[in-house]
Amino acid sequence: MINKYKGCLLGLAAGDALGAPVEFRSLQKIREKYGKKGITDFENWKGFKAGSYSDDTQMSLATAIGCILGYQNWRKTGVFNTVSMVYRKYLEWFESQNDSFQRRFPGNTTLSALESGQMGTTAIKINNSKGCGGVTRTAPVGLAFPNDMAFREGVKFAAITHGHPSGYLPAGFLSEMITHLVAGKTLRGSIKLSITLLKTFEGHEKTLNKIKHARKLSSVRKNADKAIQELGGGWVGEEALAIALYCALIHENNFKNGVLAAVNHSGDSDSTGSITGALLGTLHGKEAIPKHWILKLENSENIIRIAEDMFRLFKKGEMLSFDKYPS
Repeated sequence: MINKYKGCLLGLAAGDALGAPVEFRSLQKIREKYGKKGITDFENWKGFKAGSYSDDTQMSLATAIGCILGYQNWRKTGVFNTVSMVYRKYLEWFESQNDSFQRRFPGNTTLSALESGQMGTTAIKINNSKGCGGVTRTAPVGLAFPNDMAFREGVKFAAITHGHPSGYLPAGFLSEMITHLVAGKTLRGSIKLSITLLKTFEGHEKTLNKIKHARKLSSVRKNADKAIQELGGGWVGEEALAIALYCALIHENNFKNGVLAAVNHSGDSDSTGSITGALLGTLHGKEAIPKHWILKLENSENIIRIAEDMFRLFKKGEMLSFDKYPS
């Protein structure tokens, strides 16, 4: 099971790093530059070396550490308020964006929401954004909390910056799916279980329809490029989730092929690659990720340490040192 934890965090970072160089490019332009198969390995992008990830992974790791701090604080004080710890880590991330090396072209919605000094919730919405910035950072929630609880926490964390149901419900759905994949469920089984919970939330219809469409497309023989185009560009939450689900389903037994399908399209390639990487990485564990990608991946040793700490805390119940993760 510890390799599922490592696979989740390494997988999302790898998918992110693969997609970052081709984000905003059309599929035609991607193939003109990299060949008929499109991008197939890490490449340099916008001044960053090959294997560097974007804000999607930065914020996913902030989410992971926020979950660690929140859970430890609950164990210590009896007060459960993990969302405040996660929000604090997001604000720290926001401050880090003053460093040009740390600034990885984050979305304006996330930046403006965090700059406001207010923490959005589903009741008090910070905006009406349905952008994918919420869902791209919540896979670690499924490593931290049991099913049902993971969905609710994932929704809370996404609603900090994204106020539309299609901005925060996909985040809850992904969080929930990860819990089932950790427990050994199949992709289709995890989707089915998570749909049941999704239906209990107000405003779920658009997200549900996209998920059903992705599932249907994965079951029929159809050109993958056209299927992804049919699902959208991935710029908004329900589209990014749907594309990732489709790519994971059609390449269920091959991590590499799944993430490559998820990044080679005309849209938000790093986001869809990241979500697909989290799903397939959790499903199959660290061993499914090509070793040379892990070796090239930015801060891979630190990512592995965070995954190990999450496993020790959330699965084995070992308390960690607060000094290790200063709040």
